[in-house]
Amino acid sequence: MTPTPTGISRRQALRGLGTIVALPWLESLAPAAPPAAQTGVGSAVAASGAPKRVAFMYVPNGVHVPDWTPAAAGKLGQLPKTLAALQPHVDHLNVISGLTLDKARANGDGGGDHARAMSSFLTGRQARKTHGADIRIGKSADQHIADAIGDATRFASLEFGIERGALAGNCDSGYSCAYSSNLSWRGDATPNAKETDPKLVFERLFGGTDSKDTASVRAKRDARAKSVLDFVAEDAKALTKQLGGSDQRKLDEYLTAVREVETRIEKVRKEAATRKPVAKPDMAAPAGVPKEMKDHVRLMCDLMVLSFQTDLTRVVTFPFANDGSNRAYPTIGVPDGHHDLSHHGKDGKKQEKIQKINAFHVEQLAYLMDRMKAVKEAGGSTLLDNVTMVYGSGISDGDRHNHEDLPILLLGKGGGGLETGRHVQVAKETPLMNLYLAMFERLGAPLASFGDSTGKLKI
Repeated sequence: MTPTPTGISRRQALRGLGTIVALPWLESLAPAAPPAAQTGVGSAVAASGAPKRVAFMYVPNGVHVPDWTPAAAGKLGQLPKTLAALQPHVDHLNVISGLTLDKARANGDGGGDHARAMSSFLTGRQARKTHGADIRIGKSADQHIADAIGDATRFASLEFGIERGALAGNCDSGYSCAYSSNLSWRGDATPNAKETDPKLVFERLFGGTDSKDTASVRAKRDARAKSVLDFVAEDAKALTKQLGGSDQRKLDEYLTAVREVETRIEKVRKEAATRKPVAKPDMAAPAGVPKEMKDHVRLMCDLMVLSFQTDLTRVVTFPFANDGSNRAYPTIGVPDGHHDLSHHGKDGKKQEKIQKINAFHVEQLAYLMDRMKAVKEAGGSTLLDNVTMVYGSGISDGDRHNHEDLPILLLGKGGGGLETGRHVQVAKETPLMNLYLAMFERLGAPLASFGDSTGKLKI
């Protein structure tokens, strides 16, 4: 790392008692200008000098298409019912219609659409139909990006989730549970396990780098009931003296956000410890995981923002649920299982409930975008300006189990140069992987082909 004129490394972190708290982008610690070779399209660094980030988010069981799709192609106006929560962010949004995930189709393998949908969403490859140890799918798009730009950060990628994953078992018509519960794949037979406990994510991000030190320091901190920030207070105080007024405010806002997340996680942990057990065999909730899904998703969203803001990683995957999930949503008036409802048989009441679930998911996405837009970065940009996010499902209509005309959103401005605020309709049967090829190039990780791609999508 090249030191700045102040003698402080651009990537400095606050340290104390084995605890490391990475810093957000601060103008006072940045070089005068980013190297010309590192800016613009085809680079992992935006023209502003801030790093580009990428996230892939997944929702299961398809959507109610009529309430998802804008009426016409072109500039976005009033968004349809399901996407209404994104209206404030329409200038950071593209709705893409017409993309296809052919490798999620049976292609001679019979049933198993949920397993194929999730496993091929980031790979564009056909899963080997097996519920044994001989699973095979291929490296996922997030991991290709992580291989190209991950050495710039402490974590090449992070894998978040709400429902736990699995590596074995028969979950969908002869397909391994690994396929329907893992979005990120390191290789043909190696899924990247997602972390669903926000407390563990927080400790991984801010608990130091040595696993033994982390455990011992965590025990000391818990015994003394201190915040992780209490251990870096002296370092933070010394650094503040060397920052300009704007950066002092930014650092204070960031550390406040870290403490707020930590406080919420601790509250959840305490509530979980005192919660009376529910008579539900083999379904004990892990300590530290919020009881309500909304709280769980939003905590994970906050942790994603912190991990990007501090440049601990630039690549994140985050499925809101495993494909085929039959989770109920009683807090929004849907006590029925999601998967059961997705087989609606054109029943209007069931379709209304599906739409409510879809809208609930989108509302959490809007919350994430709100948080990203509030993070100020180099050159007057925001975190939302410097991220590219894909949100969608590997199934279109859950009742039909079809994999064409997928519900796909492209969010953020990708570090600049990405035209947004559009409903983009592509030709029928255009592979979803074509979108990823375009993203690879913009992130400085170009490939000639990926999965079942046929060419780079113009975005």
